Amino acid sequence: MSDPYASRTAVHEQEVDGFGSVRIVPLDPAADAPLLHRWVSEERAAFWGMNGLCEQRVAEIYAHLDTLDTHHAYLVLKDGTPAALLQTYEPHADRVGEVYSVEPGDIGVHLLLAPAAPEGARSGWTGGLVAAIATYILVVLDRGRVVVDPDVANEKAIARFLKQGFTAGPTVVLPEVDLPDVHLPEKKAQLAFLSREVAFGG
Repeated sequence: MSDPYASRTAVHEQEVDGFGSVRIVPLDPAADAPLLHRWVSEERAAFWGMNGLCEQRVAEIYAHLDTLDTHHAYLVLKDGTPAALLQTYEPHADRVGEVYSVEPGDIGVHLLLAPAAPEGARSGWTGGLVAAIATYILVVLDRGRVVVDPDVANEKAIARFLKQGFTAGPTVVLPEVDLPDVHLPEKKAQLAFLSREVAFGG
C-alpha cells in the first residue's frame, strides 16, 4: 500500500531510538479533514473543543488557520501512520499572550494524540513523539521555550506534559475569542513550559 503522505515535504524527520521514524508534515485541511474529524469527535478529545462539528466545519477551521502566518498545523507520522496533530503558534498573536509574560523565543503548542491502537496503551508512545517534536521546535525552529495551555480539568494532558519535562506555570483564565472565523469560549488553563536547556541539557 502506498504512503498517502509520501508526497508531502516533511519539515522534520527523525529516527527516535527504540521508537521508530517520526515525520512532521504540513497539514492539508481538505485531504486530512476526514481523519481529523474522527479524532476530534471522540469523547477523549472533548478538551480540543471540536466535539459535535461536522467534517466540513473542521476542514474550514484548518483552512482558515492555514492562511495565518502566526499559527501552523502539522500531522505527526510514526512510521508513516498518523500519530498526532501538532499546532504551533506565536503566543503574542494568541489569547495566551494576554495572560502571561511572553519571553523572546517562546512558541505555543497544542498537541492531540491519535486514538490508542486496538491493542491498548503504547509504552513510550508519547515520549517518542515529544522527543521528535521538541527537536523540531526547539532546535530546527531555534526557539527557546515551549508553552502549553491545557484545560485545568484535562488532568491526563497535564500529567503527560509534566512527565515529559515541562514545568508547571500559573493557572490562568484564557479570555473568550469571538471573531467571524473563530469562536473560543473562556477557558481555565494550566500553563506549562519546556525550555531548550531542560529538554536538551544546555
